[in-house]
Amino acid sequence: MKNESPQPESINLHQKSRILEIAFDDGQNFELSCEFLRVYSPSAEVKGHGPGQSVLQTGKENVSITNIEPVGHYAVKLIFDDGHDTGLYSWAYLYELGENKDALWKDYLNALSDAGHQRQEVTV
Repeated sequence: MKNESPQPESINLHQKSRILEIAFDDGQNFELSCEFLRVYSPSAEVKGHGPGQSVLQTGKENVSITNIEPVGHYAVKLIFDDGHDTGLYSWAYLYELGENKDALWKDYLNALSDAGHQRQEVTV
């Protein structure tokens, strides 16, 4: 049985820049910020338990990933320094986030603006 979705060849966390770099076996490489991964967590805490129940995440500009735990051969669990550690990031979900990063980020910024929130300055 052949896997249909691309599989990661490497996952590297760059702590200082707070970027998770993922290289897939189809040649795609994605650089996803910790903030982006945190606000698009697949957890019920963020996505809710059904359509229209997602919870806008605010104040995550300086969040970091402290640990990456493999889950079988299909996902990773990301542990964030704000205490968030639920939600499994499947290879397919990470790939989808990478492919749609620009549009998703724009959607997030628009949602923040619509809710009256302003992003804080990111510190390095």
